[in-house]
Amino acid sequence: MSPTSTATRAEYCVIACAEAWRDNGEVLASPMGLIPSLGARLARRTFSPDLLLTDGEALLVGPDGTAEGWLPYRRHLAMVTGGKRHVMMGASQLDRFGNQNISCIGDWLRPARQLLGVRGAPVNTLNNPVSYWVPKHSARVFVERVDMICGVGYDSAAAAGPSATRYHHIPRVVSHLGVFDFATPDHTMRLVSVHPGVTADQVQEATGFPLALPDEVRCTREPTAEELRLIRTELDPERLREREVPSA
Repeated sequence: MSPTSTATRAEYCVIACAEAWRDNGEVLASPMGLIPSLGARLARRTFSPDLLLTDGEALLVGPDGTAEGWLPYRRHLAMVTGGKRHVMMGASQLDRFGNQNISCIGDWLRPARQLLGVRGAPVNTLNNPVSYWVPKHSARVFVERVDMICGVGYDSAAAAGPSATRYHHIPRVVSHLGVFDFATPDHTMRLVSVHPGVTADQVQEATGFPLALPDEVRCTREPTAEELRLIRTELDPERLREREVPSA
């Protein structure tokens, strides 16, 4: 496939994830998962050159993984607690206010399925911006109410008070169907764009609660020829992205 040929669904997802870090300035990007990682590296290579990337352990790295500097734990912690990091996490469940669950399915006292556990989700969501990536959009993931709150949503943060809302922000949710935000008066999830070949009705049918809609639901922006070249020849030449989001 040549760099100038039609973009795949996975490549639109990479672009949508990259856009989460647009205009973020010098913050630490913490993507979790392949396509979010490709998005963060693409953003750094193109429209967000001040973005900081890490190897996940102790180093700041460039888009190619080359070490650029040391990231001691105390500095990482200062960035986390001061809003200077933007995480993109996964979600087993997300509700209309952005509450996220990665811990268990069913009642916490007797769950039907045990998942990852709460891990760092509460600290992430209360201390720095957090976006979400969902590779398989369905009503089992986008639910009316999560079974357990791990990542804090807008209603939960508001109920907890100013200490919870100071740095709380969910810039965007990306799935294999479209892009979402919470730019509504009551901070409920809104459909922003659909990927090519997807309709707003299809997205709503795959969502377990009513989505807010803008006056016009647009298409996710197309990658440029240079962005496609970077994705295909430098960032992911083995096309692992297509395994995570197969072409529709």
